[in-house]
Amino acid sequence: MNKIEQVLLEKISSLHKIPAGAVNIRSNGEVVKRTSTSEIEIVPKKDKSGIDVFVKPNVVGKSVHIPVLVTVGGFDDVVYNDFYIAENCDITIVAGCGIHNSTCNTSTHNGIHCFHISKNSKVKYFESHVGEGEGSGGKVLNPITKIYMENGSQMLMETIQIEGVSSTIRKTFASLKDNAKLSISEKLLTTDFQTAKTQFDVNLLGENSSVEVKSRSVAKNYSMQEFKSNIVGKNQCFGHVECDGIVLDEARIISTPKIDAVDNNASLIHEAAIGKIAGEELTKLMTLGLTKQQAEEMIIQGFLMG
Repeated sequence: MNKIEQVLLEKISSLHKIPAGAVNIRSNGEVVKRTSTSEIEIVPKKDKSGIDVFVKPNVVGKSVHIPVLVTVGGFDDVVYNDFYIAENCDITIVAGCGIHNSTCNTSTHNGIHCFHISKNSKVKYFESHVGEGEGSGGKVLNPITKIYMENGSQMLMETIQIEGVSSTIRKTFASLKDNAKLSISEKLLTTDFQTAKTQFDVNLLGENSSVEVKSRSVAKNYSMQEFKSNIVGKNQCFGHVECDGIVLDEARIISTPKIDAVDNNASLIHEAAIGKIAGEELTKLMTLGLTKQQAEEMIIQGFLMG
């Protein structure tokens, strides 16, 4: 990989080099590296772009890295990745996409990921999105995530987008069976005239299933964000949605949380708070010698990473 690709890879996956283990790295639509192991097999799809990842039963403490890099302008990339996690596993999946665009033409990556998580398995899924490059061309990322959770399974999903993405539409769909637990954390920063829309649709089908969605976002300059969630409880279950946002300058955040207790034993909660940085917080930091801009950045970083 060249220097630009190496920098992007580090930003989205915290990788300084290609890791050992199960790996699938794509750059500009081509496979840079693909490696399977005795426990995790990565198979290219025959009918379309993408891979099938098969994790054998009882695999614990292993990871899969599947980053995507785009470094040319005017590139339109679509990839379909399916993950089949057998029973009693505990694995980590690191994904994400970085776009470096130095042209006036828009580059796009659409990643459609589908997770099939078997009984009593645990999955930690991390996805980072980054846009960079001096060109005026757009850096567009539109991920779709589908999650199917069997009895007693667990999934932690963390998504981060805090740099340079011109436009994004993120859609997440999930269905949970008995005792399944899903935790979703979203961290989002938009600047300039960037736009970001996120939508979470979760069906709590099983008894004692639960979901927690936490979104923290900051909108600056003239950017706009829209958050939507729809949690449906169809059994004795628990759902909690929390959306917190900070707006600066002329930016705008729209939050629309929806809950639907189809079963009267469903316990569903939604919270939303959008506002500006408190003046007293800025004043306190500025008395320590920070400029207003420095104080704002410190508060924003603490808010997003807290």
